[in-house]
Amino acid sequence: MKLAGKRAIVTGGGRDIGLAVAKKFASEGAAVAINFFSSGAGADAAVAEITGAGGKAFALQGDMTKQSDVDALVAKTVETFGGIDVLVNNTGGLIERKPIAEMSDDLWDTVMDVNLTSTFRITRASLAHMSSGAIVNLASQAGRDGGGPVAVAYATSKGAVMTMTRGLAKELGPDIRVNALCPGMIDTDFHNVHTPDAGRRGFEAAAPMKRQGHTDDTANLVLFLACDDSAFITGTNIDINGGMLFS
Repeated sequence: MKLAGKRAIVTGGGRDIGLAVAKKFASEGAAVAINFFSSGAGADAAVAEITGAGGKAFALQGDMTKQSDVDALVAKTVETFGGIDVLVNNTGGLIERKPIAEMSDDLWDTVMDVNLTSTFRITRASLAHMSSGAIVNLASQAGRDGGGPVAVAYATSKGAVMTMTRGLAKELGPDIRVNALCPGMIDTDFHNVHTPDAGRRGFEAAAPMKRQGHTDDTANLVLFLACDDSAFITGTNIDINGGMLFS
């Protein structure tokens, strides 16, 4: 097993990519702390599935933009598992498509808090309990190409996550590796909410792989970056988009 004996936190782990990552980690031997904000049913079902198969997991509700909730998640993970070896920063969202000329300060701040500040806060809190291991951030293709229509705030926040990834890799090496994914069109609730169906069909027609990505596609890459298979990789922002953007 690639993560046997490792202790992992997965934020935003109640659905979609985070849920797939939590299950994948558990199947590879990790004890998994699953943070969720509103997807409690998915997180609880994952814990039941993992523990039913003999693994270790718990779910804890929390808003990763709030330091008190971040601290509670880290404390429970350390109390339950004894430490932290892997952190997956998956919390995030577009929130709302809005032109800059019409964007309020509150919306801008919310997007930055959800995507960027949450990553900073949980990383800072976790490092006190990580002597080695890996951090995997979820950035976005939007951080490379500026995002879809009127999504400048989201793209900017994800670009900042990419830069944070590079900086942390320099700061925390050699003991802790830090990498990120830049997903494109992955079949998740994110695109159910924010991307018209016609746009998704157009992506499928144009993409070299002729399909949208699956959550397991991303979970497999997160696993690779979290385990020793990627022992000489740090500071990368890896594209996973079916060939729609080369960087």
